[in-house]
Amino acid sequence: MADLLSNLSSGFGQILNLQTLAYSFLGVFIGTLTGVLPGIGPITAIALLIPLSFGLDPISGLIMLIGIYYGSMYGGSTTAILVRTPGELASVVTTLDGYEMAKQGRAGPALSTAAIGSFVAGTFSTLALMLLAPLLAMVAYHVGSPEYFLLIVLALSMVSNLTTGSILKGIIATLFGLAIAMVGLDMQSGVPRYTFGIPNISDGIDFILVAIALFALPEAFINLAKPKGAKTEQIQKIKGSLWMTRDDWRRSAGAYGRGSVMGFLIGVLPGIGPSLASFVSYVTEKRLSKNPERFGKGAIEGVAGPETANNAAVGGALVPLFTLGIPGSATTALLLFIFMMYGLQPGPQMFQTNPDLLWAIIASMYVGNVMLLLLNLPLVGVFASLLKIPPVPLYIGVVAFSVLGVYGINYNVFDLSLLFIFGIIGYLMQRYGFPLAPTVMALVLAPLLEQNFRRAMSISNGDLLMFVKRPVSLGILIFIVLVVILPQILAFRKYLKNRQASASSEVEKNISNN
Repeated sequence: MADLLSNLSSGFGQILNLQTLAYSFLGVFIGTLTGVLPGIGPITAIALLIPLSFGLDPISGLIMLIGIYYGSMYGGSTTAILVRTPGELASVVTTLDGYEMAKQGRAGPALSTAAIGSFVAGTFSTLALMLLAPLLAMVAYHVGSPEYFLLIVLALSMVSNLTTGSILKGIIATLFGLAIAMVGLDMQSGVPRYTFGIPNISDGIDFILVAIALFALPEAFINLAKPKGAKTEQIQKIKGSLWMTRDDWRRSAGAYGRGSVMGFLIGVLPGIGPSLASFVSYVTEKRLSKNPERFGKGAIEGVAGPETANNAAVGGALVPLFTLGIPGSATTALLLFIFMMYGLQPGPQMFQTNPDLLWAIIASMYVGNVMLLLLNLPLVGVFASLLKIPPVPLYIGVVAFSVLGVYGINYNVFDLSLLFIFGIIGYLMQRYGFPLAPTVMALVLAPLLEQNFRRAMSISNGDLLMFVKRPVSLGILIFIVLVVILPQILAFRKYLKNRQASASSEVEKNISNN
């Protein structure tokens, strides 16, 4: 412990100067902005700013670029809450209850709990990164393809919990997302799948495009299509205080703790990332709630948990990068390239060869999270004031940002056609009660699902029994069965109990009448 404190103290000594603090602030500020703008994301922002880092020393350059990474996780929640447009894929879940809170005039508390949850998660994940990185990296290293495949199946099997309506519709929405993910070149053979001879979709359909189309455009279409003077579903004016009430704090506190731990642990697993962490956190909060029916209708813990989890996952994703040199996501893969650009090689030896740099980065994450809190909490009122904009210009702006965001992915006009096609599909899904979040979740997880299944089959020479021969995979498989069957058993028991109570009531009524 003394060595840890000494190393951390050395890290703070390197960054507590005006120049380094300025680059740290620049990173989190740009990260917040890129999170707010749909379709931009941390990887695009980091890629664009790599030339700027060429003339910087490694500490300043890496602190700025990593600040963009965790800063963008908070920024994505702002438009998700205010106009149902997730700036980041990890903020898709935030739209479920955050936007409902905004419609009820509680945008201020929703933005506040997102900011506070981000700070709690960022601080916790940085502390965990400092204390537990070697141990957790070792555990993640020994999780193989069969376990990854079953973990993804587990996530998809829990997808019905993201809906407040029909489980069947949730399953159909999930299958729709899996079908979209099948479009493009087969990752193993290179054979086109479901491209129908269209070259523009040979590389697949970008999940950011689908997320924006399904969440942002339907809401804009609904509000823009209403006649002038008609009552719109526009967000109400802010009711009461912009800040959280005592009840909001009580309901958010547990979600902060659970989201921090869960998000960090999921983030450690390479290839999983913040998006799955936010989905799993939402499902967990709903399962633990005494009033699960409130979820999807403005439950503040439905914002606090996912926003905390996706921010904690950023710290977790840096564990395999720092200790094994293995990037856990596209963004950390780009960060690995930047390390190598500076002549550094992340991995087990880096704590011996470049300890000053790593501890400076860890110290900067503590400072950066404080900067994010101080930057974003005072802006809650500014963000909430966006709700005073009349519906027509507000949602025209949403459509414009959506178009710019999608066009900026590949600079391809064909993507705009797909944007509006999926926007119409999203509108129809929303109108007929099909949940949108499971579709996006399935779209993200499908490549990982396929890749790890094929790898597992290659290792076992096609033997499916390997999923029950390995202790960890067998445990996950049993848990999947429980997740699928247990809710049905409980629902059936509740049905029998209600039926019995109804029959008893009918008998008593007949006796009293006689």
